[in-house]
Amino acid sequence: MKYVLGIDLGTSGTKTVLFDQNGKGIASATVEYPMYQPQNGWAEQNPADWYNAAVSTIHTVLEKSGVSGEDVVSMGISGQMHGLVMLDERNEVIRPSIIWCDQRTAKECEEITEKVGYDNLIRITANPALTGFTLSKLIWVRNHEPENYARCRHILLPKDYVRFMLTGDYATEVSDASGMQMLDVPNRCWSTELLGILDIDPALLPKVYESCEVTGHISAAAAGLTGLSEKTLVVGGAGDNAAAAVGTGVVEDGKVFTTIGTSGVVFAHTDKLAIDPKGRVHTFCCAVPGAWHVMGVTQAAGLSLKWFRDQFCGAESITAAAMGVDVYELTNQEAAQSPIGANKLLYAPYLMGERTPHLDSDCRGMFIGLSAMHQRRDLLRAVMEGVTYSLKDCLSVLAEMGVAPETMLACGGGGKSPLWRQMLADVMQCPVATTVNTEGPALGVAILASVGAGLYGSVREACHQMIRVNPPQNPIQENVPKYAAVYQVYRKLYQANRELFKELGAL
Repeated sequence: MKYVLGIDLGTSGTKTVLFDQNGKGIASATVEYPMYQPQNGWAEQNPADWYNAAVSTIHTVLEKSGVSGEDVVSMGISGQMHGLVMLDERNEVIRPSIIWCDQRTAKECEEITEKVGYDNLIRITANPALTGFTLSKLIWVRNHEPENYARCRHILLPKDYVRFMLTGDYATEVSDASGMQMLDVPNRCWSTELLGILDIDPALLPKVYESCEVTGHISAAAAGLTGLSEKTLVVGGAGDNAAAAVGTGVVEDGKVFTTIGTSGVVFAHTDKLAIDPKGRVHTFCCAVPGAWHVMGVTQAAGLSLKWFRDQFCGAESITAAAMGVDVYELTNQEAAQSPIGANKLLYAPYLMGERTPHLDSDCRGMFIGLSAMHQRRDLLRAVMEGVTYSLKDCLSVLAEMGVAPETMLACGGGGKSPLWRQMLADVMQCPVATTVNTEGPALGVAILASVGAGLYGSVREACHQMIRVNPPQNPIQENVPKYAAVYQVYRKLYQANRELFKELGAL
């Protein structure tokens, strides 16, 4: 039997899963690490934490499974997108990575748009300038930390830094590179035009591959640390959402998935390039060679529930630990005791600004309608419903572009919750299913790794062989109008508070 590894480098932790060539999960391991917020709206992480987590989890899954590193033919890495890792001439990290949810670069986005031109930027990169993207972070460092910019010799994304540490190769792939805003998305290569306009040296950027292409193999040093073989291949891998698409089989037209991880995403595959001229959703190259995807993003989906858990659910955490269960099992049970609409309590999940459909770095999270009658169960349900409504906003934009899913696949930590999946089904008004294997991004990059190793002839062939889907949860018809009524109120929250967000941000 041959085996493949999938590494999912997330914002809260890295999870590594060992699969056999049929897609069966053999062993998994997770290591968590912190996010730092030096100022309001900033978000940074230490790249060494990612690498150490990858080494530790690879070693652990091999040890737990008893599988020899010699039998692991290939591996892929999925990663949180957009993070900026800067290396000096000695390949040492210059400063903490500014990650995807950081919102400090609004002025840099204005600078990019002014220099490149809005229409030109959409033509080249298929997206407007956004605070989340890597390009604005790089310009911010040039503007505010010129000494660090002058020392920079290489720019890598989070997963590609881990790749470099494991292989010694400077490489990326089209799905993750699309979110740097330096890629010519229609032509799947770095844009020399854009780099020239912004005076960025192309030599800073790694080589671009397709997601299932082999970029290198495990180095001798990494083999010694992890237990893998130097013969183990490493493929391009994918950005977290592109990897989740492969891991749920969303690799053909007409298929859509929703993920509720730290961020939330509604994602649709397309074999033909499709761009929203208003820039409300993102068009990126996907992990299937020659194809693209469009996706709407909620900045703080699972992050909203994690924030509430960490700040207000200490008792549940203690009880869950004593019971040996996940704390979210208890919070889900509490939220289920509150009715639809959470007793007239709404939550807007703008903890880290927002991307779809508002493109506003100033907006912030809020509870609306609090009264003395509300209990923690109501706040928990309001958080889950608010995230669901935000994802509905994303789907509404895709619907304008002609995307109408027949069935939606759910993944991410939130996708494991039957309560949250039922909310999705009722709000989106379509069946919501999960895959039998719930590893999502880790399975996705393992599938890409299997293609790179020649175990399958194409990504679609591998998906058909390695992915199985559970029966869906269908909408409960009596719930649909109840959620629809609350959603109509939710839709008014942003516009009613937009100017207040700006005033608050200016304090």
